[in-house]
Amino acid sequence: MNYEFCLRTDPGLARENNEDSVTIDEPTRLGILADGMGGYNAGEIASGMATAFIKSELGRWLSQAGRHANAKEVRRAMEICVDNANRSIFNAANSNPQYSGMGTTLVLGVFQDTRLMLGHIGDSRCYRLRDGEFVQITKDHSLLQEQMDAGLITPEQAATSTNKNLVTRALGVEDAVLLEVNEHRVEPGDVYLMCSDGLSDMVDNDNIAQLLATDVPLEQKVVQLIDAANANGGRDNISVLLAQAQSGVKKRGLISRLLGK
Repeated sequence: MNYEFCLRTDPGLARENNEDSVTIDEPTRLGILADGMGGYNAGEIASGMATAFIKSELGRWLSQAGRHANAKEVRRAMEICVDNANRSIFNAANSNPQYSGMGTTLVLGVFQDTRLMLGHIGDSRCYRLRDGEFVQITKDHSLLQEQMDAGLITPEQAATSTNKNLVTRALGVEDAVLLEVNEHRVEPGDVYLMCSDGLSDMVDNDNIAQLLATDVPLEQKVVQLIDAANANGGRDNISVLLAQAQSGVKKRGLISRLLGK
């Protein structure tokens, strides 16, 4: 399976600084997105530390382990790297009063041929578009999600709730955090969207799906998504990471066939 990646982050229209951080390590097919929280520039520090640390540590492990590492090994490596990143952010917050209480959400994916190992903490999300069906494949670690799970409120009520940003899990806030990891099978043509709540709070699922389904390059889809969030108010930082899966089987040219390649 071949993958095409594209990402962008935007401060939005209401905030001067950008506390989101998003990165890709293309050689190891690792995508990471974080949405920071905290006073001053602390959220920016937390999200930047998370993406840089995990890209370096997990990217190095993946490059050494190769693309054929099994799911159990990849899951364990993700958990260890995220735990180390959590302790690093937590220690920085506790040693610098200016960064006290900082933390960040996290969503990260390791794309291995026909398998996606997907981990997340908090309410940054991952969606999948497959054959016209658009679904959220992460489940928010948030007060709203817990209330919906308990049947206390409906999804419609949640959409207008004032408690949207209350997460129940975040990286760097405590000395230990639980990374939720799930394995997903990837099919040719799948498009995966990782995003901060600056997109998901501003643009509804139907409109996101419509923009992803348009017949334009991946880079243009990213721009359209961010433009849509800003057109609806842009009340938060907006980060988008897209990954598109394509069949790795290609027809060989005449010269390749003659040379037996």
